[in-house]
Amino acid sequence: MAHAISVEGLTKRFRRLQALDGISFQVDRATVFGLLGPNGAGKTTTVRVLATIIRPDGGRAEVLGHDVVHDPESVRASIGLAGQYAAVDPNLTALENLRLVGQLTALGRRALHERAWELLEIFGLKEAANRPVRTFSGGMRRRLDVAAALVHRPPVLFLDEPTTGLDIEGRRELWKMIRDLVQSGTTVLLTTQYLEEADRLADRIAVIDGGKVVVDDRPESLKARLGTTVLELTFSDEPTALDALTRIQSMGIQAEAERELVRITTSDSAAVLLNVLRAVDVNGAPPKAISMREPTLDDVFLAITGHHAKAREDQSRPVLSSPQPKGAP
Repeated sequence: MAHAISVEGLTKRFRRLQALDGISFQVDRATVFGLLGPNGAGKTTTVRVLATIIRPDGGRAEVLGHDVVHDPESVRASIGLAGQYAAVDPNLTALENLRLVGQLTALGRRALHERAWELLEIFGLKEAANRPVRTFSGGMRRRLDVAAALVHRPPVLFLDEPTTGLDIEGRRELWKMIRDLVQSGTTVLLTTQYLEEADRLADRIAVIDGGKVVVDDRPESLKARLGTTVLELTFSDEPTALDALTRIQSMGIQAEAERELVRITTSDSAAVLLNVLRAVDVNGAPPKAISMREPTLDDVFLAITGHHAKAREDQSRPVLSSPQPKGAP
């Protein structure tokens, strides 16, 4: 089997919203695949289809060779899912939460006991094993949520914006755990709004816009196309900024203007900045302020699609008409 996950022409509509519009991608085994996009782009809907929570309207999707529509039970037995919000019970202890998940996945008592303590050790929660989860920090809850998704040792793990709400330290801790999981053979599909997160973790990144994949490439290729640094020059007024933009573009440098701001994305920031300053200072109107930063999701969208990343109305969470099937994550 060449791929752990295969998606071809997947479509899904909610009322007037086309949540998925022919999305396609493939995920190799023991890799991290990043779905990058703003709220409403279709990331969560894709995960919910792959996890057999909702059915697609069209297209085809397989997880480890199992069709999500025609063989959902085999898919559920093969996956773990950690959604955008921690699904652990705050009134139970960390150990009790893991035992509950193990019972739902029909693990034997001895195997469950060993697995629960193993996960608590791996995720740095052993000392808090018997504390109620309501006393946990946000980072601890998130780590426990991911641990719960791994109780039955799934070969494929879906992480839907796993670091939302975490501080910098919490994000870095979770990133390390994801890398360790992949090294042990787990395939991870990660949705995120953070370009830095996708860059640090993913072997491939698919950028989603309006339910469609607009780019599917390796992070280094995406960065080579986009650049590694964003230069922002602020001028005194919009006409001055537009004049500076014309001068910069005449040098063969890609740039865009937004009111008094001129934005340049480049991989050679020092040389580009010197050349730009020489060019715009010819008319005696140098920039009032200069800033340098790493590219963001919005910069990616602007470079690839020609427009800013904007959240669409989220209609991807329909009310289910029946309880989730037994054994579902």
